[in-house]
Amino acid sequence: MDFLRPASWEEALAAKAEHPAAVPIAGGTDVMVDINFDRRRPRHLLDLTRIGPLGEWEVGEDTVRLGACVPYSRITEHLRTELPALALASRTVASPQIRNRGGVGGNLGTASPAGDAHPALLAAGAEVEAESVRGSRRIPVDAFYTGVKRNALQPDELIKAVHIRRADGPQQYAKVGTRNAMVIAVCAFGIALHPRTRTVRTGIGSAAPTPIRAREAEEFLGAALEEGGFWDGGGALTPSIAGRFADLAAAACAPVDDVRGTARYRRHAVGVMARRTLGWTWEQYRAGARAPEGAA
Repeated sequence: MDFLRPASWEEALAAKAEHPAAVPIAGGTDVMVDINFDRRRPRHLLDLTRIGPLGEWEVGEDTVRLGACVPYSRITEHLRTELPALALASRTVASPQIRNRGGVGGNLGTASPAGDAHPALLAAGAEVEAESVRGSRRIPVDAFYTGVKRNALQPDELIKAVHIRRADGPQQYAKVGTRNAMVIAVCAFGIALHPRTRTVRTGIGSAAPTPIRAREAEEFLGAALEEGGFWDGGGALTPSIAGRFADLAAAACAPVDDVRGTARYRRHAVGVMARRTLGWTWEQYRAGARAPEGAA
């Protein structure tokens, strides 16, 4: 196995073009597990740790540009206001040591349906910036996951950054695991309210072959909030609205039975998380709507 260590982004792209099967490694929290268990034996590893800009982020007026190698710990510490759901998801990743090494770019590259960042990225609305020696492009996160542990990257492309909408309303994230730390999600759920566009987005992890959105649940809730005047009035949601949203979220799943949980349990748990996170986000929204003008 050859270890390639480019010193710049341009060198990394050139190396990937010359060796399209080379496996990028930064935190290594997924790659090294596969290598250690002999599930993967690539001919080349492409080390990206010397490329400083991949570990940087930039907060713009509408979006955050997150370098592919920004560690989860920095997201939790510095981007809780701009990216609340992703910050919550980042707190659930493995252990402090892994949160100091792993990042969203690796989660996207692995494209596991159980990846902790995916539901938050789907709910917030993100684009993946991919680049090769041929040029760059942005892939909507909804179109990025193409199958179990497969993504839309071309063989010569690398993930450079992720562009994520800044939160304009409350966001939440919940995860079910067999213990509180160092655990792969049995299932996970993310939700984001977008008051500017009066829309709702969701993300579901580990309950389908790929990370998915509960689109029917989103459409139902968006219509219910609009028709009931909730966006303007900030009234309490009725149990029937919350229950229907939860049922539709559960129905969006296509889970399997495995050692971490049954399909039936996953579907049920997603419904429970959908109801709870909706309740939390809506109460946050109501509190903001009731706050006097100019209040923090």
